[in-house]
Amino acid sequence: MRALAVPPGSSALSILPALEKVLMDRGAALAPVPSTDAGHSILHSLRVGEDIDDDVALVVTTSGTTGPPKGALLTAAALTASAHATHDLLGGPGRWLLALAPHHVAGMQVLVRSVLAGTDPVELDISSGFDITQLPGVVAKLGSGRRYTSLVATQLAKALTDPAAAAALAELDAVLLGGGPAPQPILDSAAAAGISVVRTYGMSETAGGCVYDGVPLDGVRLRLAEGNRIVIGGTTLAKGYRNPVDPDPFAEPGWFYTNDVGIINEPGMLTVLGRADEAISTGGLTVLPQPVEAALSTHPAVRDCAVFGVADDRLGQRVVTAVVLTDGSAEPSLASLRAHVARTLDVTAAPRELHIVDTLPMRGIGKVDRQALARRFGY
Repeated sequence: MRALAVPPGSSALSILPALEKVLMDRGAALAPVPSTDAGHSILHSLRVGEDIDDDVALVVTTSGTTGPPKGALLTAAALTASAHATHDLLGGPGRWLLALAPHHVAGMQVLVRSVLAGTDPVELDISSGFDITQLPGVVAKLGSGRRYTSLVATQLAKALTDPAAAAALAELDAVLLGGGPAPQPILDSAAAAGISVVRTYGMSETAGGCVYDGVPLDGVRLRLAEGNRIVIGGTTLAKGYRNPVDPDPFAEPGWFYTNDVGIINEPGMLTVLGRADEAISTGGLTVLPQPVEAALSTHPAVRDCAVFGVADDRLGQRVVTAVVLTDGSAEPSLASLRAHVARTLDVTAAPRELHIVDTLPMRGIGKVDRQALARRFGY
């Protein structure tokens, strides 16, 4: 295995020849990392330069918050199955706009789909952040035919603040939205702007998004284990980890045990409720942050929010929220937010503590760092 240094900015597409080679089983496995990290500990942790199974194409880091990078072992077959199934669901191959870092699986899959479709991707330079003023120009470069992109919710929310950027996204046949659940107001605003959003669920271990708008891609299998834990199998699954963990979520052959909790309805559609390892145990009851965030996000003063637990002598943990205010909004009271949440959820889930923040800390690709918030406000 060798390192694949991903350059910042508009040079990221320079990795396409190496990616095409490994997808065609003509090269050694690659570990994509930002070029700034090429000599750092991540490469040592993934044992770059040492032997690896012949069928592994990419070793992609995950977005976990603790420990050394596990490194999902993705074969060319898994990456190809994901790309073809995505194009089949979306209506056929097309040209892709790269607006995510390709050392993460979501950005990498934009390039994989482009290579396998024989199309040239267009890149939006995100080395200095997501510049929405560039969107009309880069979308125009995609030309005619089917056109797609993949974003996270914070990018979409930013684009919606600019009519020209929103109009550019509305020209695309689909905007895949991943990295975690999107607040309903953002989805509503995107729909009103004519943007064709497809909500995706997946991870490095599944070669990226494997469930689109609740529907598993062709070849993907879903089931629920104890506690409604989501278990994923099928053609897009990684072989395991470069650095296995205990307990091993790949221990059952052909299946991956996620840390997510969900519901599968009668037609087989998946609703993701939240992460089991982020659950808050309060007063003997379990509260998942994501449904509370969804309820809070419908309050007119809330632009963005995160819910997390901190230690409490009486309850074990108490539910806390950090809120980014909508521009021009007055600070809501804790009582008003609790009442707002209680309209749709049990009052137990309503936050008992409120913090107004300018921004939310992020990790990985578009995911809120709840641990950082818990450390900051856990006193």
